[in-house]
Amino acid sequence: MKKYNVAILGATGAVGQEFLKLIEERHFPFAKLRLLASKRSAGKKITFMGKEYTVEEATDNSFENIQIALFAGGAASKTFAPAAVKAGAVVIDNSSAFRMDPDVPLIVPEVNPEFIKEHKGIIANPNCSTIIMVMALKPLYDRSKIKRIVVSTYQAVSGGGKEAMAELQQQTKDIVAGNPVKAEILPGAAFPKHYQIAFNLIPQIDVFKENLYTKEEMKMINETHKILNDDSIGITATTIRVPVFRSHAESINIEFTDEISVVEAKELLSAFPGVTVQDNPSEMDYPMPLMTSGKNNVYVGRIRKDYSIKNALNIWVVGDQIRKGAALNALQIAEYMIDNDIN
Repeated sequence: MKKYNVAILGATGAVGQEFLKLIEERHFPFAKLRLLASKRSAGKKITFMGKEYTVEEATDNSFENIQIALFAGGAASKTFAPAAVKAGAVVIDNSSAFRMDPDVPLIVPEVNPEFIKEHKGIIANPNCSTIIMVMALKPLYDRSKIKRIVVSTYQAVSGGGKEAMAELQQQTKDIVAGNPVKAEILPGAAFPKHYQIAFNLIPQIDVFKENLYTKEEMKMINETHKILNDDSIGITATTIRVPVFRSHAESINIEFTDEISVVEAKELLSAFPGVTVQDNPSEMDYPMPLMTSGKNNVYVGRIRKDYSIKNALNIWVVGDQIRKGAALNALQIAEYMIDNDIN
């Protein structure tokens, strides 16, 4: 099997580390591996598959002789993606920088792989919450056109970075010990106000737009339209940060053109690659973040009719946003390119 020279930009972060785990787990065919990060993280040592790698500072020259560049996300994408493409690499990017660019495919491999071949050097990974949602929507959408979606998300603090995870842990310890609680990270470290996340919910992820939706909520709306190639779907979203370490959950109400029974919905979802139906109410069996953390699949449960409107279902969807919502989805794009000889 042909092997490829791979670079990981953001190798020391949560998504970068997940890339490494998945490359080993999935036996991804790499020949050489180049680990890149900011100047602050350059020089760190990472042992991977029995070999020690030194993390290099990312520069415009970091992508020579690289065929696949996996970008973990962040502001560095806009800086270095053009240089990587110029050097001959295909960039698979986890940031929001290129998602809505009409010349950049926005890909979930189980959902719209046919658009991968249209890339011009950059392929965008969707927002984590969008990926988790469209994995559950796609098999139902293929059965009946979707008219409207109402989604509320319950997003783990790991979506806010390792600092947010550390703060949840520390706040919980302080509350249990009866100590004063400090809040310095969420809803975002750069924001003017911060709120306690332990034993709390924060109804803001990213900045508010002029229409009073957050940027995160608009990502779910706009990206879903692009991925499904259907701007006619009415979508409204509310995104919430919850005191969970890992794995996002979503409550989704879907109105269809035609009726889909609960039994048929379960059959369609069960047959779709990357989706696991976990739905047995009599046994109190349904997906939860704790049980889906570290899993590759998106889990769907609480499938039931919406009796308030015609042709509608409610579903509960949970997925590990660092895996399928980020690193796994990007690696699957690379695997699809390799399997289908797309350069």
